[in-house]
Amino acid sequence: MASLALRRLEKRFGEHAAVHDLTLDVRDGELMCLLGPSGCGKTTTLRMIGGFETPDGGDIEIDGRSVVALPPERRPTAMVFQRYNLWPHMTVEGNIAFGLRLRRLPRAQVDAKVRDVLTLVGLPDVGRKYPHQLSGGQQQRIAVARALVLEPKLLLLDEPFSNLDARLRVHMREEVKQLQRQIGITTVFVTHDQEEALTIADRITVMRDGVAEQVDTPSSLYANPRTLFVADFIGTMNVIPARLHRDEGVLAAGPWRLPVAAVPWPDEAEARLAVRPEDLVIDPAGAAAQVRRVMNLGHYLQVIAEVPGVGTVRLFTDKEKAPAEGREIGLRITRGLAFADGEPVEVGEALRLPADSRR
Repeated sequence: MASLALRRLEKRFGEHAAVHDLTLDVRDGELMCLLGPSGCGKTTTLRMIGGFETPDGGDIEIDGRSVVALPPERRPTAMVFQRYNLWPHMTVEGNIAFGLRLRRLPRAQVDAKVRDVLTLVGLPDVGRKYPHQLSGGQQQRIAVARALVLEPKLLLLDEPFSNLDARLRVHMREEVKQLQRQIGITTVFVTHDQEEALTIADRITVMRDGVAEQVDTPSSLYANPRTLFVADFIGTMNVIPARLHRDEGVLAAGPWRLPVAAVPWPDEAEARLAVRPEDLVIDPAGAAAQVRRVMNLGHYLQVIAEVPGVGTVRLFTDKEKAPAEGREIGLRITRGLAFADGEPVEVGEALRLPADSRR
């Protein structure tokens, strides 16, 4: 196992800052996901860790030792690229053994290591096959095996499941997570898929425009995002314009009036209220809304409703409480996060609205 430290890392392409002032610590044995939209700097960061891009500033330390001046082959890292880059003219054994042969290890040792790593990834009988004879999932596992056979301290994965179909992608990320836990290797995993990050990572770094917006556990990112970007990017979120009325101690968001504790914002401050679909509850005493669409997502329903003065909102409900499309319902907010200046402010149960405000 190994620890990784990025210290004020910088990378520019011309005038564009791909990565800016990035400081990050990855713990021994941890699986850290770099998550963000296209162009946020996550793959550039991974390539700098692996030595395939040279930083314009800052440092990269593995186990407290700077590796920023070392070429890829001298770093204790191994990278699995988005395209697996398996050599089609070599057998599986040849692909996996290639790096070991460059190190001039004895043939018997190379053969033993190849057999061991094929067993580790659950493919002990494919060594004599060629890549085109394997499924996409098997090719992905061979790419991981080729990286692991070098016994790196740090495993780098660049969107390794993006070429797989949805069902196989779910299966493979479960396998990779189990394998990572089994051998305890420190791993940095790049993805733009938030569901993938939430299910596989010990911690997630959410990136935007080359900057780390928040580093946290999946559950904390989901429940307590520190910026509006993270709130809107992670999971499904309703973002509603709001205004603070300090004298009344409420945050007005469309037809809802939500009690707030003391906040450092001035009276009439504009804010954005972020509400998860599960925190919107159907309640006859809530704000009036009209059901536009009901979608069956398997074990629950997603309801899209129109709220006057707000627009469309999404909520989740169980099948026993399915409202009919076109029906008017009441909606109550049980929890939300208000974003203005500084840290977000949590708001609690909505105040009950008088009857005339629900018409």
